[in-house]
Amino acid sequence: MPSPSFCPTCGGHDLGHQLPPGDTHERLMCRGCGYIHYINPKIIAGCIIEQDGKYLLCQRAIPPRPGTWTLPAGFMEGGETTEEAALREVWEESGVRAEIVSPYSIFSVPRISEVYIIFRAIALEITGQFGPETLAYTFFAPEDIPWDSIYYPAIRQILERYIEERQAGVYGMYMGNDDSGKIHFMR
Repeated sequence: MPSPSFCPTCGGHDLGHQLPPGDTHERLMCRGCGYIHYINPKIIAGCIIEQDGKYLLCQRAIPPRPGTWTLPAGFMEGGETTEEAALREVWEESGVRAEIVSPYSIFSVPRISEVYIIFRAIALEITGQFGPETLAYTFFAPEDIPWDSIYYPAIRQILERYIEERQAGVYGMYMGNDDSGKIHFMR
C-alpha cells in the first residue's frame, strides 16, 4: 500500500516511521506537525447467492486475473454498512438484486491488508445487465462450477464448504486467514 510522500496536514516532507506516544505500532508520522498516517485494512464485502440450488459467480473483466470466476464482491465505500456494500457490489457486478440471509464468513489476508466479509443471500431480481468489471455471470449447479478457474483459493474453499452445508441444511459462521500462506478456517 503506497504511503504519502508529504504530510497532508502541513505539506511538509518530513515523514518517517516512529512509535506515537501511547501507541503499540510504528506509524508513518510527520516530524513537523505530528500528523499520524494510519494504514488500515480494506474491507471486501460480497455474497454467496443461491437460486434453485445454483450459485452465482461472476467472471472478472479486470486485473488481477481477468477471466477467472469469483463470488460477486468488492471494496466497501465510506459511509456504507458491510451489508450495503455487499448488496451494491452484487448489483454492480451481476445486475442481481439480492437479500441478505445471514453472515457466513470473515477471512483476513494480512499480507495485503484485506478482510473479506461474505454473506449468505438470495436473488430477488435478475436483470441480465452487469457492470464493466464483469465479463459474464452465471448461476452454476455445483457440478458445473469452473473450480479450476476460481479467482482465489479462499473463495473456492468458502464456496465448497457452503455447498456441503447447504446439502446438510446446517450453516456455520466461519473465520479464517492466509497469514502463513496456508488457508485455515475456524467454525
